[in-house]
Amino acid sequence: MSEVAKRQFVRQQGFVDASPSSCAVRYPALMFQPRMLGVLLLLAILFQSAFVFLILAGVLWWSALVPSRNPFDLLYNRSIAARGNLLPLTPAPGPRRFAQALAGTLMAGAGLAIIVGRPRLAWLFAGVLALAVGALVFGRFCLGSYLFHLLRGERSFAHRTLPWSREG
Repeated sequence: MSEVAKRQFVRQQGFVDASPSSCAVRYPALMFQPRMLGVLLLLAILFQSAFVFLILAGVLWWSALVPSRNPFDLLYNRSIAARGNLLPLTPAPGPRRFAQALAGTLMAGAGLAIIVGRPRLAWLFAGVLALAVGALVFGRFCLGSYLFHLLRGERSFAHRTLPWSREG
């Protein structure tokens, strides 16, 4: 993926400094959570585990409500950043927190649908999650952050942060 797409992603997440030097460090750090989440989501889907969906929902909501205590960021900071002498992740800005809350809500929907015996509804929630996480991990497009900007009336900015946008 191009360096421009990586900078667009960092901007979409709510970080003002999207210079090439800051993106070189920030982009891989920001992708840690979606990649981990993708693996855990795959396990939840394969096992149709309401427990895993609900635990992930709680972790994502916690991350959105208390960004300084995001377990994914803490794991990254203590394992990867500390060992690699990299800058630690800072608490998530609004767009990233909104995306976490949205993902947590979809996770809760899938988990609750399994509990109440609505497998098709669970598959619908899980499918939306899988598409969103896939677009994030493989396409550098965060649906939740994009929606955040649209809902705030920042349509032009939101469109400029799309990975295929040529605007800066």
